[in-house]
Amino acid sequence: MTGSWKQFETEAPELAKRVHARFTAEKSHVLATLRRDGSPRVNGSEVEFRDGELLLGSMLDAVKARDLRRDGRCAIHAFPGDPEGGGDAKVSGIAEEIPAGEDMHLFRLALTDASVTWVEDNTLKVETWWPGRRRVRFERPENGPAQRYEL
Repeated sequence: MTGSWKQFETEAPELAKRVHARFTAEKSHVLATLRRDGSPRVNGSEVEFRDGELLLGSMLDAVKARDLRRDGRCAIHAFPGDPEGGGDAKVSGIAEEIPAGEDMHLFRLALTDASVTWVEDNTLKVETWWPGRRRVRFERPENGPAQRYEL
């Protein structure tokens, strides 16, 4: 199941705000795509939030654009910067090419999940959203066993 950025904002507004903040704090992020043989490839990438959608751009005929056109499954890791500055954000989904002109490729990301990972009081925390489901938080205090909470 996939969802739009707008759906994410509606279903999990606080988490969406944190993920958005991480992706707008820096310009360049790490995009993971799939090569023709199924092995992973990572690329630098920029994102844009427009009209309730998360968009990825690419130079015309770039390798990452060819990967996404062949198999849209991908993940984007926001440039972490200062780990104390809001956590580590990631989104995964399926990129769908949309019209963008003759000199570039533009993809809308249909989200399959979004998450933020952070440390608070010596406890690792991971909060994740999936479209149409309840958010889940995993907490691992003092590097011990993980505990799961439905939010």
